Amino acid sequence: MEFASPFPVSNRRIDPTRRRASRGALLPDGSPNDNDRVEIGPTDLAFREWAARGLTPPDLTRLRQYRLSRLVDALIARDYGGLLMFDPLNIRYATDTTNMQIWTMHNPARACFVAASGHVVLWDFHGCDHLSAHLPLVSELRHGASFFYFESGDRAAEHAGQFTAQIDELLRTHAGGNRRLAVDRIEIPGQRALEALGIEIKDGFELTEKARAIKDGNELNAMRCAIAACEAAIGEMRSLARPGLTEVDLWAELQRGNHIRGGEWIETRILSSGPRTNPWFQEAGPRIIQNGDILAFDTDMVGTYGYCADLSRTWKIGDQKPTEYEKDLYKLALEHVETNQALLRPGLGFRELTEIGHRLPERFRAQRYGVMYHGIGLCDEWPSIRYPEDLESSGYDGVLEPGQCLCVEVYLGEVGGPCGIKLENQVVITETGHENLTSLPFEDDFLAP
Repeated sequence: MEFASPFPVSNRRIDPTRRRASRGALLPDGSPNDNDRVEIGPTDLAFREWAARGLTPPDLTRLRQYRLSRLVDALIARDYGGLLMFDPLNIRYATDTTNMQIWTMHNPARACFVAASGHVVLWDFHGCDHLSAHLPLVSELRHGASFFYFESGDRAAEHAGQFTAQIDELLRTHAGGNRRLAVDRIEIPGQRALEALGIEIKDGFELTEKARAIKDGNELNAMRCAIAACEAAIGEMRSLARPGLTEVDLWAELQRGNHIRGGEWIETRILSSGPRTNPWFQEAGPRIIQNGDILAFDTDMVGTYGYCADLSRTWKIGDQKPTEYEKDLYKLALEHVETNQALLRPGLGFRELTEIGHRLPERFRAQRYGVMYHGIGLCDEWPSIRYPEDLESSGYDGVLEPGQCLCVEVYLGEVGGPCGIKLENQVVITETGHENLTSLPFEDDFLAP
């Protein structure tokens, strides 16, 4: 899946000396090999590990062009004039800019507008112009998208009006007057101001989630690199794992492994041991891990290039063998994942997957996981494919396409049981079936007769 960009690849704000760098001055992903560069990215450790595994880093120029083209094509297909984004991951997808990503998730100080014509405007935090200077697909850099209460207080409506006047101008100038605007999320004063201008607000998440769902080969290279870095960090956590450490000791090692390879953050801290593995979703705490404990975790790792590696495994800690109960749970959990993974192919409907998928025994259904499958990209993404028990209340339909990436997962634990098992693989839908992107082995001790 290749892509030829219709967008310009120059920008007067770019330092021209950087674009004239020789091939030897570039990293394998095409970014400058400059120790003092502004943009974030993988470390030398990550590049060495990827080379040892035979992985190809993404071409960042083509990755950025492809992602922006997906959004523009989606706007044209829906006859929208533009797309307004405040969600940091949507902004990252459109522009590849990063700026205090966790902070801006709850302080919407940045915004991005993409016109159906391909014109891109980024509003960044004050004093941060330099952070996007290396990105030629950003047509304009502006300021003044902050009108949340902490920033604007009782002047929020005033500041929202100033911002939305710019959106009105952009729709007139770069969208031919098309007043249909997709918006992913916006503070209430901003929504009211847009509506007062006669702008028709459309569901931006419907557009962005479906645009982001299909990865080309180059984008998959970025995901493979992120998964490899995650698996290396898991290996380091495993080498440390032993009785006497706390859950947070191990979680800190996983965080460290992510960051030293150029990864960005971990969305949750779901790691638990012993009786804390049942019920699920207990986050890493000060519990001291005992010899013979079960340890289970879910990485939820936003790694290199901002791509998510969402892998789950369950281990036995110390020198004791798994009990028969633990082995029975593990084997059933693995059967669930492998059976459901084997079903994946293009053209299969979401509801059909629910209907033909592996059926959990009744004693495990009360504590079933929230989904059988979910999409994955820069984070957990559309779709969510439900268990039969949740289909009527929460399910929806759709069809798998080549280039979609999914996580196949299970949590298995009885109500009041002594432990639980968590397993998860990350895969991509291909033209003929699927490819498992995960190389982490499963546990021989749990699978022994």
